[in-house]
Amino acid sequence: MEKRDYYEVLGIDRDATDEEIKKAYRNLAKKYHPDLNPDNKEAEAKFKEVNEAYQVLSNPEAKAQYDRFGHAGADGQGFGGFDFGGFGEGGLGDIFDMFFGGGFSSSDRGRKGPVHGADLRYDLELTFEEAAFGTKKEIEIVKTEECPDCNGTGAKPGTNPVTCPVCHGKGEVSYSQTTVFGRFVNVKTCDRCHGEGTIISDPCTKCHGKKRIRTKRRMNVKIPAGIDDGQAITLRGQGEMGERGGLPGDLYVYITVKPHRLFKRREYDIYCEVPITFAQAALGAEIDVPTLEGNIKHQIPEGTQTGTVFTLKNKGIQKLKGTGRGNQYVTVSIQVPKRLNEKQKALLKEFELSTTGKQYSEDGKKSFFDKMKDAFGV
Repeated sequence: MEKRDYYEVLGIDRDATDEEIKKAYRNLAKKYHPDLNPDNKEAEAKFKEVNEAYQVLSNPEAKAQYDRFGHAGADGQGFGGFDFGGFGEGGLGDIFDMFFGGGFSSSDRGRKGPVHGADLRYDLELTFEEAAFGTKKEIEIVKTEECPDCNGTGAKPGTNPVTCPVCHGKGEVSYSQTTVFGRFVNVKTCDRCHGEGTIISDPCTKCHGKKRIRTKRRMNVKIPAGIDDGQAITLRGQGEMGERGGLPGDLYVYITVKPHRLFKRREYDIYCEVPITFAQAALGAEIDVPTLEGNIKHQIPEGTQTGTVFTLKNKGIQKLKGTGRGNQYVTVSIQVPKRLNEKQKALLKEFELSTTGKQYSEDGKKSFFDKMKDAFGV
């Protein structure tokens, strides 16, 4: 039977790069490999044809001879056999990496080792004050723990796990496999004991041989002063238990802070708005200002304008993992009276008629009203 053109066999152009040649070969070798196509003579023949083409086109000297003289040039150089040495830089190892996961055995071998326990999450809601000053909270979680009846062996009290009769305690079994490359030994996790090396013939009635149980646990959590919405507290080792001697996971307590009806928080500073009357703003007054510790007296000067911000030092939030506190910023807003009686209206009209623009200006400079009169003559 006449041989097909090697470029046609690999499905590549004559100016294909080395990487394109290798890529085409890998795809076709995997497609027609005998281990993936058992008892398929046609696939076996194509596999041989693909390998023959690759042996020539992956070798610069052989490829040059083939490009010049065709199959006669390649055959004359002794190519067309099955040495497989040209399969990439790793030779035979590369093809085993492709089909068996690396080397001459599967990557899933040996007794299973320790497994770290899973982490847990708990969502905790706090009041604004609890987050600011810190507190203690009792929480309840459901977690996996070692079975108290069998002490984590999985076997009924008074009995013990027995050595697996299939792997004899190794947790792995080996088997031979014959391929076109020869006979190789592969190793995998024992299906009978699942890599444990032991079998529980008489399971514990409480955990049913699982070595662990689900249980509810109550615990106290210390909330540090200054914690903020969205932050988390880490409790090491309070998550799910590990397997086969692995360390337990951690518990993460995520914090949600309820909004406050008066205060807003930005990092460690708090903000609030306090209404004052027109008279208080004009004449100055001592007003009550709410803080986290309760109301305090604060003196505002006469002529205070709406929107003025006063700073109360160290009246904010305790700094987390630090010293000192933030500040409290108080914004005053002047309340305009409603539903005035006739006497009050008359007094206000009299007051308005008695004022000039200077009462509304600073340092005797022209007020807005003076500037408007100058501009419009009103």
